[in-house]
Amino acid sequence: MKPDKLRVVVAEDSPTARRLLVEILRADPSFEVVGEAKDGVEALELTRRLRPDLVTMDIQMPNMDGLESTRRIMTEVPTPVVVVSTLVERDIQTSMAALRSGALAVLQKLVGPQAPNFDDEARRLRDTVKAMAEVKVVRHWPARGETPAPRPPSVQTSRGTPAVITIAASTGGPAALHRILSALPATFPLPILVVQHIALGFAQGLATWLDSVCPLEVKVAEQGEPLRPGVVYIAPDDRHLGVRADRHIEVSNAAPVGGFRPSGTWLFRSAARVFGAAQAAAVLTGMGQDGLDGLREVHEAGGWVIAQDEATSVVYGMPGVAVSAGLADEVLPLDAFSHRFRQLAGVETEGA
Repeated sequence: MKPDKLRVVVAEDSPTARRLLVEILRADPSFEVVGEAKDGVEALELTRRLRPDLVTMDIQMPNMDGLESTRRIMTEVPTPVVVVSTLVERDIQTSMAALRSGALAVLQKLVGPQAPNFDDEARRLRDTVKAMAEVKVVRHWPARGETPAPRPPSVQTSRGTPAVITIAASTGGPAALHRILSALPATFPLPILVVQHIALGFAQGLATWLDSVCPLEVKVAEQGEPLRPGVVYIAPDDRHLGVRADRHIEVSNAAPVGGFRPSGTWLFRSAARVFGAAQAAAVLTGMGQDGLDGLREVHEAGGWVIAQDEATSVVYGMPGVAVSAGLADEVLPLDAFSHRFRQLAGVETEGA
């Protein structure tokens, strides 16, 4: 029987920041902070010994930083890890690497009770930790070179080449996006629009990180800019991403959709209304059902819907509801997406 309290190890080298985070968690009686670590070595040792439900992980720490500690935890004693980071560029980039290594989410460090919206931010942190503690993480083996991506089965269709690819993702999404985008050529002929649920302040860092590790140009979308082939547009912080009738970017501060801004549904719906059947929409790993209503419009417009399979999803929420609703034309493992995108874009034949 699962214990009533969620057992958390807090890793943070600053005594002041560590005390604040512990107090934020302990303000909710459903949490029990079972260990405090001042560096990555202690975080790893406490995780091995105490087997907590979740670890909150600082990035810049002595002896072993948060990235290496996350890697070691995910290979030796797989446990949900939530990175709690500053918005300093170096920390953001290291946080993105930690997400690739198996961390589930990244949150901004809270300054203290004197800061505006402290109570709301503290509640959001606790809610995220609760949600991530429920994720069944898997072991991440150390990388030993890339393995060839599996090719999806041939699917016969009379549809033409899509004019745009749209993607929505949440938990596990940054690593999934890296896997897909890094396998696409710099000459990829279609624009790609992405809604990735990520903590406020980290959208630019996500785009910068992906741009540094992928052949394609990756950038945060800007209002009114034209869609260009081979460019990946990331939804800005707290803004919806869509497409105008003239096929230029639309960035909107309209009300959240289903609690989300940016919203996958907003993106899919916007592209369906502009491109009709000439949209390939992909829904990747993530909690909840954001994107579902938008995918219905893609489906009704004759567009192509691809969902990530359960085996390769960190959380089979968003893709799972699309599959259950009968909206997915294909259900693919993560490593098959780049091959399918190349096929749909006409740069790789079915038999190649």
